[in-house]
Amino acid sequence: MPQVCSCFAQTIVLRHQCSKSHQFAILGLLVGHLILCCTCKHERTRHEAAVALHHLHTFILQQRSRQRWPHDRGQLEHQEVWQVRQPQQLLQTSSAREIFLKFTKYLRPSDRADIILLAIKNMRDPSTYSIRVAAHMVDVLVLGPAFQPGQVLKIVRAIYTNLPSIRTLVAINSLDRALRVLADKHPSEVVAGLLQCSPTCTYVAVTMWTVMLFEPQAAKKVLQELINVMMNQSLHKTSASTKDNPRILSLAAARTISKILLQSSCPRDAEAIFPRLFLALLFQVSFTTELAPKEVQIFWKGHQQGLIAPIRSVVRAMTVLLCRMGLESHMLAIEAQGGWDMLLSAQTHLMGVRIVAREMMKTPRSLRSTIFRHLAELLYVENPSWEMVAMVFFVEMVGCIGLSEELDCALAIFPTYLQSQCLGMPTLVLRAILRLTERPDTVWKTLALLPYVMERLQADDSDGSAVALSVLDNMLQLPAGKLPSLIAPALADKLQPLFDNHLDTVREQSIHLFQSVMRLVVGAEKKKMKKKVWSSLLPLLLHLHDQNKSVAKASQEALRSAGLFLKWRQLVHMAATGQAWRISECLLAKKRSRAMAYLHQSLHYLHSSQEPLRWEAVRFIGLVGRCVREQWYLEYIRHVLKGAMKDTSPLVSSLATQTFLILGRRRL
Repeated sequence: MPQVCSCFAQTIVLRHQCSKSHQFAILGLLVGHLILCCTCKHERTRHEAAVALHHLHTFILQQRSRQRWPHDRGQLEHQEVWQVRQPQQLLQTSSAREIFLKFTKYLRPSDRADIILLAIKNMRDPSTYSIRVAAHMVDVLVLGPAFQPGQVLKIVRAIYTNLPSIRTLVAINSLDRALRVLADKHPSEVVAGLLQCSPTCTYVAVTMWTVMLFEPQAAKKVLQELINVMMNQSLHKTSASTKDNPRILSLAAARTISKILLQSSCPRDAEAIFPRLFLALLFQVSFTTELAPKEVQIFWKGHQQGLIAPIRSVVRAMTVLLCRMGLESHMLAIEAQGGWDMLLSAQTHLMGVRIVAREMMKTPRSLRSTIFRHLAELLYVENPSWEMVAMVFFVEMVGCIGLSEELDCALAIFPTYLQSQCLGMPTLVLRAILRLTERPDTVWKTLALLPYVMERLQADDSDGSAVALSVLDNMLQLPAGKLPSLIAPALADKLQPLFDNHLDTVREQSIHLFQSVMRLVVGAEKKKMKKKVWSSLLPLLLHLHDQNKSVAKASQEALRSAGLFLKWRQLVHMAATGQAWRISECLLAKKRSRAMAYLHQSLHYLHSSQEPLRWEAVRFIGLVGRCVREQWYLEYIRHVLKGAMKDTSPLVSSLATQTFLILGRRRL
């Protein structure tokens, strides 16, 4: 066979590419078959196998001699000995094991994998060949250099397929050792392969998992790989098959974990990685609630009779894990509050997460701290599959007094999630920050988040704005030196649009906070702040007529504070006595140059949802019309009033019509 490339027989891999026609790809199969045939009960078969092995060895040595490797000289000297010895004599003096060992040095990983697959197949009872020799071949070859991922998957699949038919103890022990070695060397490939073979974790799969988890070093790697698979909950369905769909494999990993935990021989390594395992199971519950029915059907593949639902299986795994950790009282406390049942429904899932988190805060401090740090590590890497659940749990733990040392982790994470586009995420983070601002031991550290909290005031989420206002209010209560004064102008700009928010609480809070900001401004910042205060007077004036009495009262107090800030005694007196109409007149009389600015501000209120505010806006516009001195200005105001005459409220449209007619008689 001169066309065969001699590189197959070299222990040192040459950097060249052979064409497929020049590759000796069947070396492993030849060696494996012939060695097994040497153990056949049929004497003629044993003889022919020995002859074939004799010539195969000669052929390999000839290929190696073509390269003349220095380290091969010793082997080449023995070549003549092999050539002169008769195959029959070879069989008599050498066992099949010894002959096999002579060939192992010529085998590459692909050849070794082929022999292992062949040996596993021939371990089944009854076997034509020696099961002991087949087991020996597996023991020797599995300890060699690393295999390719695809080869590991084939070996795992072969073990899973043939194991039910293997009854000889020596073969079972050999496969056990092989599984442990592969799990230690190739944990990710072994885990993926077995999950693909048995997504629902059959009895055979449980047996294989138990074998791998018996060895501590392999067990730790296998459990970590199962956690990694569970955490790989891709939002995109890549395939309808189990093999290519990480969502299905994630479900399979969770079911496997639940089966492992229920075994009496559950590895102690499960306790060592408890925080990671517990959180992965919690995220898996959340993920499972979102699975489509079709995906669940793919997972079961028609074998769901008598089996527990996937999501209940994961929840049960969480309860078993808590019990194994000696936290049975916490598990029962969660059950008493309905937390486990809440986890099962997409509608109540986050409420269940909160209950679980609150109970976990009652665990020993070292465990709480470990869980907290692991959550922080997970949240550093944004993942829409489970970030909401992680943040809900994290937020509950932030409120734990015993975790003040880990607070810096939270402060580093929060800015990213305050800018998140995930619905409800910024508000959730703001609630956590609010809890921190209410604690004397943590409020100072939250000042680093002040710019990010201010940005949330302009978000469309009114609930989030309400929480942000409460956070800012707590922050501004601190004697922080020049900090409030420096941020006052920027904060005032963000507060004024909230005066007209549709939520009563937001309007009231924003006005109160604006009042606080005015009191805190000192020094050079007062000049910048004066412009903001002047622009706030008309909105505050109109909100004196707000339908919500608390908002109206807050506006009155803010107007009085504005008068003090501007050193305008008349405004202070009129605001204190509630003389709204007189304030309107004085406002225009005090600074006629701002009449156009006031007019544009009042236009916004013509579209207010509150009828009293629209009515007051029309009245103020009419007052501006009586003060203007330019004809074009007057015509513009009449045009605005003409639009207000179409208002749905009879009172507003009537006042607009009346004002329009009055201004129409005025000639400048």
